[in-house]
Amino acid sequence: MPGTSLTVESTTDIPAIASVSKVTSSGRARASGMRRRLGGIPAPVLCVVSMVAVQLGVAASKPLFGVLGVAGATFLRISFAAIVLLAFTRPRLRGRSKRDLALAGLLGVASAGMTLLFAAAVDRLPMGTAATIEFLGPLAVALVFARRAGHVLWAMLAAAGVVLLTLFGHGESGSSLDPVGLACAFGAAACYSGYILFTDKVGAAFKGFEGLAVSFTVGMVVLAPFGAAEAMHGLSGSDSPALLLLAIAGVALLFPVLPYALEMVALRRMSQRVFSVIVSLDPAVSALVGLLVLGQVLGLPQLFGIFCVVAASVGATLTSRR
Repeated sequence: MPGTSLTVESTTDIPAIASVSKVTSSGRARASGMRRRLGGIPAPVLCVVSMVAVQLGVAASKPLFGVLGVAGATFLRISFAAIVLLAFTRPRLRGRSKRDLALAGLLGVASAGMTLLFAAAVDRLPMGTAATIEFLGPLAVALVFARRAGHVLWAMLAAAGVVLLTLFGHGESGSSLDPVGLACAFGAAACYSGYILFTDKVGAAFKGFEGLAVSFTVGMVVLAPFGAAEAMHGLSGSDSPALLLLAIAGVALLFPVLPYALEMVALRRMSQRVFSVIVSLDPAVSALVGLLVLGQVLGLPQLFGIFCVVAASVGATLTSRR
């Protein structure tokens, strides 16, 4: 226990202690090796791979919603991500400042909210529509830091895009867009803005992916009241719970483990402005994946709405001072 001294009374405990030390060292060595390998890949490539992984992970998650529920599937994905990163990085919390731990906790809350709300939005809306509305979060961050008169024009362009998506958009059955899905998408946008702000700070405060491991653990705890019971119900009612867990594990690697790790590495090697310009393509990537994987066809008004939001994001980022 903390604060107590330990006395080794026999040598039988030494191999066990050495074994734990080897496991910890091995995990940190693997994390260091992964960082070195990623270091040889250009940062913009990491961003593009991250965007594609996110959208493929979201598309692959959608069939699981009917079995596990949106909250249940999201909770299992975040839990698997937390377990993998904890085993992989073995984060050291002793000696950490309260500020560092608070930042990791806030990133965990933002990530959990963004993941759950976006999943709920995708369950009710076309992927391209949900992703474009969610992207209003980082766009708002870019507009806040622009601080110029011209940023009003970018805000108006983004608003026009959202109007095109919401008023002229339609669901998969051809009906009008689900209002609950729209509310979830706007909620995901709010969480996304927090994720953008906290990821950069956590990446600077923690080594490697230790900050991600802590934040995912917090996210797992935050999502437990919403999805734990739903996940257990889905697993207990499944004919093949092991295969279901394996599917969740694969989806969790696509999203959130891989993209969050890639984005944190990219943000350490490029400015936030360049990063924001590249990820401005995310709504377009989402619409493309929705078309190719899920067969979601968007009309010209929706496509033009996505174009307006992407153009507003690029313009606001290039004219910002940060």
